[in-house]
Amino acid sequence: MNTIRITLAALLFAAALPAQSPVPAPPQSGAVLLLGATAHLGNGQVLPNSAIAFDAGKLTLVADAATVRLDRAKFSKIFDVTGKHVYPGFIATNSHLGLVEVEAVRATQDFAEIGSYNPNARAIVAYNTDSDIQPTVRSNGVLLAQVVPTGGTVSGTSSVVQLDAWNWEDATLRTDDGIHLNWPSPQPRRRFGPPGRTPGEEPENAYDKNVVDVRRFFAEAAAYCQNTTPEPKNPRFEAMRGIFDGKQNLYIHTGNARTMQEAVLFAEQFGARAVLVGATDAWLITDFLREHRVPVVLDQTQRLPARDDEDVDQPFKTPAALHAAGIPFVIAGEGAWQQRNLPFQAGQAIGFGLPYEAAVQALTLSPAAIMGIGNTTGSLETGKDATLFVSEGDALDMRTNRVTAAFIQGREVNLDNKQKVLQRRFEEKYKGDKD
Repeated sequence: MNTIRITLAALLFAAALPAQSPVPAPPQSGAVLLLGATAHLGNGQVLPNSAIAFDAGKLTLVADAATVRLDRAKFSKIFDVTGKHVYPGFIATNSHLGLVEVEAVRATQDFAEIGSYNPNARAIVAYNTDSDIQPTVRSNGVLLAQVVPTGGTVSGTSSVVQLDAWNWEDATLRTDDGIHLNWPSPQPRRRFGPPGRTPGEEPENAYDKNVVDVRRFFAEAAAYCQNTTPEPKNPRFEAMRGIFDGKQNLYIHTGNARTMQEAVLFAEQFGARAVLVGATDAWLITDFLREHRVPVVLDQTQRLPARDDEDVDQPFKTPAALHAAGIPFVIAGEGAWQQRNLPFQAGQAIGFGLPYEAAVQALTLSPAAIMGIGNTTGSLETGKDATLFVSEGDALDMRTNRVTAAFIQGREVNLDNKQKVLQRRFEEKYKGDKD
């Protein structure tokens, strides 16, 4: 009986293991040329007939193919991509990629720590490069990601990774780019109070107290960081030095117009560089955001409006409103598995007034610039990393997006994944069946 139980447990454990992920690509060997595609450079520019070359992981040529003379003998691979589209690798901002495998299974979640104030919790050390999820999002052009902790008031620090690596050290593009603060949320008014309370009466509101607690924590951290050699060292406060010396962003997660303004003013008092995340009501305070030069990481566009009296298409229109106001913004997805739909979140905004190249920039150069890696990636410019992909059609349209080749720092990435494996398996199984 014990043997049977052990065997059954082993089988169940083996069945629960994820399928083997594609092996990371080796370093680039030999120059590569992509010729003839429409190139969306990520900086607002587009080349209808492009010549893009890269070697040793760096872009060496980005030009109009009709204006350059090419020596084809210098390239070990030449891709004829006439009629196709080339984009910089899309960046999944504010994601849980590599921090969760099955969102409904708590044991596979590793993105939050116990307690309210954990600035020293580093998401990068929990990042799992062997996840089944990363290959699925790469298939839609998402090649880089910001992995972000959640939970508590100060969740910890995020890092930026590329999505084809052996381990988190290999994956890292920038460690600890910023600390994430979940700004307190005001409690809504009660419509129907408990016995003894008048309906509509304001309940006891902890918002002001929670803000005082946040302010006290930051004040203590700022005072601590004025001492360059404190003894004994406080790990939580040590992790916040970058906030006060300008080396890290302070990502503030909040969506309400009032709380966004209060949070920005709070950050300015401590000399922190604020980035608003979520920012549902950003379209209501564009003048304020422009005045204070605050970049915004927008929540997904494919969602319902925040209020009953808002236009049903307001989430679709918000990116266009920020673009018109000249506010730097990023379009973000949600969670982990859902990041494969990130390009279509941006595509949704195009139908509601956002220019096409601005939508591409919101997935490429804008997040790269905000996260401090814009000098090396995020756009197709000579000298930058050769992180890009080729799509047969419009990569922001789910009807035509079909990624046929992808490169991360010049390495040609395997685009196979678990979902494609299952598709082939069952197509083979039922190919002889009739309707």
